[in-house]
Amino acid sequence: MDIAIIGLGKMGGNMARRLAKGGHRVVGFNRTREVTDQIAAEVGMVPAYTLQEVVAKLPAPHVCWVMLPAGVATEAAINELAGMLSPGDIIIDGGNTNYKDDIRRAEALQARGLHYVDVGTSGGIWGLAEGYSMMVGGDKEAVEQLRPIFETLAPGKDKGWGHVGPHGAGHYVKMVHNGIEYGMMQAYAEGFEIMKAKKEFGLNMSQIAKIWQHGSVVRSWLLDLTADALNEDQELSGLKGYVPDSGEGRWTVFDSIDLDVPAPVITLSLMMRFVSRQEESYAAKLLAAMRNKFGGHAVKKV
Repeated sequence: MDIAIIGLGKMGGNMARRLAKGGHRVVGFNRTREVTDQIAAEVGMVPAYTLQEVVAKLPAPHVCWVMLPAGVATEAAINELAGMLSPGDIIIDGGNTNYKDDIRRAEALQARGLHYVDVGTSGGIWGLAEGYSMMVGGDKEAVEQLRPIFETLAPGKDKGWGHVGPHGAGHYVKMVHNGIEYGMMQAYAEGFEIMKAKKEFGLNMSQIAKIWQHGSVVRSWLLDLTADALNEDQELSGLKGYVPDSGEGRWTVFDSIDLDVPAPVITLSLMMRFVSRQEESYAAKLLAAMRNKFGGHAVKKV
């Protein structure tokens, strides 16, 4: 099947590689020409240097998978493509888009006779070897047409992907997936910090992670990756404790509030990411000042 991948970053590039190796004809575009040329030479991908070239090098019906950062970049690419495509063509958004944008875009594209499919995609840099988990939203007709693509990208033809609902549903499920991910990461991080603080036992964090990888109820792929990081340097000496967020964790929290569904673990894990970005906390300073005022407790001075 012919498909264009627009945005050959780490994940988009690996998706292009997996599809090309799986026998699909891939047209690839990246704003950095060198990246496009490198992947084209590596796996026989057809290079394109403008979106006009992307459309020209694809047979009808055109299938364009946009793999760009959510927001302005994705919106611009989809709008430009929509002006060049024909009724029956398909635009896929595989980035971390807000599901409300999917619903709006799908309505606008349907008016032009274009199909829109939103694919919440998980797998990161490991997707090339392991396959991608894909949560797909959109019309059944378009999703079925794309089945060969999903079957190639997934860990197996019938594993790791599925049509979960109408437009927006794919990214909605991926949004909640990432919220859960935040909570799991925070729980592992706190647990290992508690053990590291128990100095009298001299616990080896790398050893414990490896023990938990087998037979433990807390074993997971996330723990496997944690074990790899601790095996490289259990002191994590080259890292700063600064943790960004892609936006999906906070969207999950917003929706939990809208739905009156309590989500304390996900919410607190999001708040802890905000804490990680503060070099100086005004709130902590004020807490120290209050304790000093009402109890005469000692404070640390700068």
